[in-house]
Amino acid sequence: MRIGIITPAPPGSRHGNRITALRWQRILRGLGHRVTVAEQYEDDSYDVMIALHARRSYPAIRRFHLKHPEAPVIVALTGTDLYQNLSRSRKAQQSLTLGARLIVLQPKALEELPPEVRKKARVIFQSVAARRKVASGRSNAVTGGRAFEVCVIAHLRSVKDPLRAAEAAQLLPHDSRVRVIHLGRAMSAKWALQAQAEMKINARYQWLSEQPRADVFRRLRRSQLFVISSRLEGGANALGEAIAAGVPVLASRIPGNVGILGKNYPGYFPARDTKALASLLARAETDSRFLTALENHCKKVAPLFDPRREREAWAKLLGEIVS
Repeated sequence: MRIGIITPAPPGSRHGNRITALRWQRILRGLGHRVTVAEQYEDDSYDVMIALHARRSYPAIRRFHLKHPEAPVIVALTGTDLYQNLSRSRKAQQSLTLGARLIVLQPKALEELPPEVRKKARVIFQSVAARRKVASGRSNAVTGGRAFEVCVIAHLRSVKDPLRAAEAAQLLPHDSRVRVIHLGRAMSAKWALQAQAEMKINARYQWLSEQPRADVFRRLRRSQLFVISSRLEGGANALGEAIAAGVPVLASRIPGNVGILGKNYPGYFPARDTKALASLLARAETDSRFLTALENHCKKVAPLFDPRREREAWAKLLGEIVS
């Protein structure tokens, strides 16, 4: 079967949508299909089209549907679709209607869909290849050893609230050993200047910009803690990577994070609440029982990111729509 994956992110981009598209391409090729990833639809003849982003991919969805009305379209919904666009974008709403199936990345996203299309939606968690956590020296950090390294993996753009952990670190006691290591590309010159300015006034913050993925994983695995402070997420790949690597997490209490970690996770803070995050950072650094509780909870949800689970979900989905 020939499958086309349309993603608004251009070739060479490390944007989350592009990473997701390329991972799906590998999975679907492993299932025996011919798969093409493209930024736009160019009148190709696919048996199935998968479109990431309901609003931005609407022109491709509509054009493909008009040209091949018998071929199914699968629409994958992003965080901005779910928590911004569906309530106000007719294009996003029409994409839901045209889709034979809808994909969301965590179960709470189903609550954002109009009731009449929920039956078409399927939850597919973004899998992460097994990557064991390296020895972190966490117990030494809690008792006053080496730096307590906190990892942030987020491109610098407003929806990610990327400097929140850095700002929270400034509120910690003077003897705190917290160091925030931030990996991610600045999406504008303004954001780059903000990160550079933060480093000048904040000795606990280091922005390393965009790094090769192998280096990002290496840095993540050596960290004592991972922070995701986003204002909205559809289901962050970086969160799954931290969980799969065995790194405890502090997360903004937003639907995209709660849908993955569960409503009773002890490591939440209100989105954009610097003081609340600082309090959790201090507790994680000094209270080994709290840090262990975070780690144990993450271990319980780690099977959600098993590559076999995602592969089986895709095989089942394609079996539903293609006879």
